[in-house]
Amino acid sequence: MSSEYTILRVRVTAKDADTLRALLRDSRPDVGGQIRQNEDGSFTFDAYVSPEQGEALTREGVSAEVIEDATATGRARQAEVGEGDRFAPEDAVPQGLALKVQGS
Repeated sequence: MSSEYTILRVRVTAKDADTLRALLRDSRPDVGGQIRQNEDGSFTFDAYVSPEQGEALTREGVSAEVIEDATATGRARQAEVGEGDRFAPEDAVPQGLALKVQGS
């Protein structure tokens, strides 16, 4: 697996509904969660994009703020996951249709 890609979580704010619709139609970002309307009439949502896509989201009436490097956060969470089945007894024999082999 290549570690050359980066996905960012960005908070996108569009000044009004028409600007939001044009942005979503043109760039089709991967929206995470719901689009929220702010008290001032602007709309905000989080999107998961590459750094290049994040830069392309910024235009007149639209701002994009980087919240986190989602790739780095994901890798950190994966590092927390253990290997094996912590609930299985140590002398458990594998079950199922696979070839059963004792020790290695």
